[in-house]
Amino acid sequence: MNSIRDSVTAAFNGILTVRHAKHHIPHKFTVPTGATRLEIRFVCEPAEAHGLDNMLTLSLFDPHGFRGARHRGGNRHDLFIDAVAATPGYVRGPLPAGEWTVQVDTHRIMPGAPLNYMLVIEVGFEPVASNMAPTPQGKPGAVVRAEPGWYRGDLHSHTDHSDADDRSVTQLIETARAAGLDFLFVTDHNTISPLAEVDAAAGATLLTAGGMELTTFWGHALVLGTREWVDWRFRPDEGVINQLAKDVYAKEQLFIMAHPCSGGDPYCTGCAWRFGEMMPGAAHIIEIWNGRWDGDSNNEQALALYYDWLNQGHRLVATAGSDTHSTADYAAATGFNVVYAEELSEAALLRAIRAGHLYLSSGPRLTLEARQQDGALRMMGDTITQAADVAVRWQGAPDGALVRVLANGQLLHQQSADGEGGVTWSITPADATWLIAEMRGRNGVLLAVTNPLFWQIE
Repeated sequence: MNSIRDSVTAAFNGILTVRHAKHHIPHKFTVPTGATRLEIRFVCEPAEAHGLDNMLTLSLFDPHGFRGARHRGGNRHDLFIDAVAATPGYVRGPLPAGEWTVQVDTHRIMPGAPLNYMLVIEVGFEPVASNMAPTPQGKPGAVVRAEPGWYRGDLHSHTDHSDADDRSVTQLIETARAAGLDFLFVTDHNTISPLAEVDAAAGATLLTAGGMELTTFWGHALVLGTREWVDWRFRPDEGVINQLAKDVYAKEQLFIMAHPCSGGDPYCTGCAWRFGEMMPGAAHIIEIWNGRWDGDSNNEQALALYYDWLNQGHRLVATAGSDTHSTADYAAATGFNVVYAEELSEAALLRAIRAGHLYLSSGPRLTLEARQQDGALRMMGDTITQAADVAVRWQGAPDGALVRVLANGQLLHQQSADGEGGVTWSITPADATWLIAEMRGRNGVLLAVTNPLFWQIE
C-alpha cells in the first residue's frame, strides 16, 4: 500500500482462542469530514496449527452500510478504499464521515496456542491519485439474445474479489467465453463488489449476471439476481434463514442451497449444510452438482438427498455450479446448467430456473418431456395431470454411457446411450409422482441429469 501523509490512525490488538471461532468481532473507528482514503492492515499469528490455517477475514461497514469483504485465507490482509478504486472485495466511493466498523470474521481458529492479532487503520486527507483504473459501471438488464432457446452457463463462480487468488473479473469472463458459455453468474463470497464490473461486461455472445455466495459458518447459499449485499451473520435456529429465502424469492431472485453434502469443519468451515431448520425448509432450489461430479463435494450424496426430499413431497429444482476458482476448472468436466429460457437475459434465466426448465450436464444433451392426452406439451419442471407419452432424448453420449429413467427414485428404464437416441413410453399420474432421467458414463460418473417432471392427480 502507498503510505498516507497527514493521516489519523487507530490501532487494535486482540488475543483469540478456539472459543472465539465462528464469531464476528467489531472494531469501531471514526472517519472525519474530508477524508479521501482509507487503509487497513491486519495480521494474526500463528498463521496455522495442526496443519491447517487459521482463517480470519475482514468485513467493512460505513455509517450507511456494507463497504466490502474479502473471503480468503492468509494471516495478513491489507486493503484500501478511495473515491475511484478499492482493493478487490471492497466497494470504492467517497468516505462518509462518522462511525465505521471493521469486523473480524473468525471462520476458523484451530486449537492450540492463542492467536494474536493487530489491526491498524489509517485515514488520509490528500487528493486521490489512485494507481488503479476506475471500476467500469454497468446496469443489469442486458438482453444478449432476444429469442427462446437452450442456453448453457454457470451459476456459481469466483474471482479475486473473494478467494480465487489473483483471477480478475475480466479473466473469469474470458475463460467463460473460451468455454463457449452463454451466461455466467459471478457469486463471490459475502461481497457484491465485483457486480458493477460484471454488469458492464455483458457482450454480444455472453450474458454476465450478478449474485453473491452467502458464506455462513454453517452452510453456503447462492443468491442470484441481487445487487444488494445480503447479511450472512446469523446462526442456525434463529429463525432467519427460511425467512431470508422467502424474501429472496419474493424479489424474483433465486436462493440456492449450495453443495449441501460437501465436507465441512475443520477443513472447509461452513461448506457442509448444517441449518437443520432448512432441510429443505423454504429452499426451492438445490445445487446437487458442484465442480467435478467425482470431486470433493460429495455430489452423489447430494443427489441422493435431493431424491429423498422429492420423495417427501417437496417440489424442488436441481442446479449445477462449477464453483470455479481457477482457469483450469472449466476443462475438468464440471457440470453446467442448460436452461430453456424465453430470451438470454438475467430475468428470463431466473424465471426459467425457478420453473425447473433445465438439465445439468458436463457435455451431453439430455432432455425429458411429456405430451399429455389433451395434446399439451410439458417439459422438465412442469406438472402433468393426466396420462401422457413421455420422451427422453439425448445427444453426445460417449461410448459405454447409460441412460437411466427413475420414477420416485426407483429404476424404471435403462439402456445404452452411445451417440444420440431416445425412448418414449406411456405413463399415468398413478404410476409416479416424479420422473427424472440420468446419463452415466461407463465408470458410473454422472454425465447429465434432467430436472423432474411432476405428476399430480386432480
